[in-house]
Amino acid sequence: MEDQRFGLSRRVTLPGPLRLDGGAMLAPVEIAYETYGTLAPDGGNAILICHALTGDQHVASFHPRTGKPGWWTRLVGPDKPIDPARDFVVCANVLGSCMGSSGPASIDPSTGQPYAMRFPVITVRDMVRAQAMLLDHLGVATLKAVVGGSMGGMQALSWPATFPDRVRACVVIASTARHTAQNIAFHEVGRQAIMADPKWRGGDYYGHDDPPAAGLSVARMAAHITYLSEAGLTEKFGRKLQAREAKGFGFDADFQVESYLRHQGLSFVDRFDANSYLYITRAMDYFDLAEEHGGLLANAFRRTDARFCLVSFDTDWLYPTIESRHIVHALNAAGRAATFVELSSPYGHDAFLLDAPEMNRVVDGFLKGGR
Repeated sequence: MEDQRFGLSRRVTLPGPLRLDGGAMLAPVEIAYETYGTLAPDGGNAILICHALTGDQHVASFHPRTGKPGWWTRLVGPDKPIDPARDFVVCANVLGSCMGSSGPASIDPSTGQPYAMRFPVITVRDMVRAQAMLLDHLGVATLKAVVGGSMGGMQALSWPATFPDRVRACVVIASTARHTAQNIAFHEVGRQAIMADPKWRGGDYYGHDDPPAAGLSVARMAAHITYLSEAGLTEKFGRKLQAREAKGFGFDADFQVESYLRHQGLSFVDRFDANSYLYITRAMDYFDLAEEHGGLLANAFRRTDARFCLVSFDTDWLYPTIESRHIVHALNAAGRAATFVELSSPYGHDAFLLDAPEMNRVVDGFLKGGR
């Protein structure tokens, strides 16, 4: 069997059809993914990593567009909690995204043109069903663990609820079992910024080579604020001016924090598709695991024997600790084994992507505890 320790990028076209929660049938289903390590003969060492809203399959390899290292190299790699020398690691680009999986930029076989806004609206559970199709293709019947942060944590939670017999452990970091009104509100600001950009053209901008970059940039700026903590912003920027001695009395980026956000917005449009941003944020807003199971969150976990590990951060106001506690209470009510820890970090929601040695120790201990 070939050595995949250092990662293989692949793309597969599965015939489908995939029945979506919205009622549509998607066929074919394209999935871009990466694997690291080698699947054990008994198939018992597979770990699925689920990415966040603007993430991708390049979890521990260099991004082909930006040239930057993988987004979770702090957790995945040699001698890390998830080690390709021991684990067969799979990370797939989610349905609706723009890094190779089926999404609005994909070609609609019925027209020969990009789907654009004709792509069906999707849910987090649809993303999970597509991942299950990929694992079937790879010959992975059961997962040693499914691991994710933020929207990846939503997918991780959805896995044992949707496929209770296919998951032995579930790691959910800085996440939630449903989007709040505040979460939805921030996403709607971003969506409206995109759709208000004249270059959006109702979603049909692919043939113009002139995407709605300004709208997408503003959407990213608004979202990025929610990923940070107030204390972190104050410590890093405060009210410091950007490359000037005095206020300009105009609307250039007087403050460093303004310049930082503008940079975040501009760099984002080089690697992400505006329509994908609409679709994925909508999927997150629709996410409500209790609603999918008769209105009671505990029902989502009654049919699985998986172990659960939940991690939150004290400065995360996007998905605060109380959201993780709701999940733990539901797991307890369902009689499931659950480990929970709130970690201290100045970085807000983004802490799960940044240097977090305590998080690594928790995840490492949890995964090794299931052997």
